Amino acid sequence: MANNAVHFRVGRVARAGRAAAAGAALIALVAGCSGGSGTSTATPTPGSVPGAASGTPGRLTAQANGVNITVTDAVARTGPSGTGELTMTVRNDGDVPEHLAMVAVPGAGRATLQGMATGNGSLSTAGILIAPHSTVTFGGNGPRVLLPAQHGATAGAVTTLTVQFGVVGLVHLPVRVVTS
Repeated sequence: MANNAVHFRVGRVARAGRAAAAGAALIALVAGCSGGSGTSTATPTPGSVPGAASGTPGRLTAQANGVNITVTDAVARTGPSGTGELTMTVRNDGDVPEHLAMVAVPGAGRATLQGMATGNGSLSTAGILIAPHSTVTFGGNGPRVLLPAQHGATAGAVTTLTVQFGVVGLVHLPVRVVTS
């Protein structure tokens, strides 16, 4: 029985060590993504809606640490089941590569990102690449953002998606819902 008690304590210590290592890795990752400063310098501009559910539906601009993102023509296209796709055009006028890392739908979870095989619009562990001084069109033959079922989303309504970019960070993007 003493052997079991030692094994139990060793297991707890190992789990605590893994948890501490994971926490340290998360802190390092966050510090690395913020340009080393530890703080975000995202600056909203007219038409931009970080942290708010206002602004022009389908449009957003934001800048941070050498990235200047403009999102235009963003629309949530949903089918009869409520699942759908986010179509949009994203322009990076900055000098630093940006990545679309995550899109969340209110009350429905996260979207699935599908990128191109290589180059601008390709998917990596950082997200979908938006190279400096380039435009990526999401939907059609380009990279895709597949939305989970949105219960209660009606045609013509505006919903606010939470979008995470690697450099710019979290922003709120109001989009018009279109059903097909």
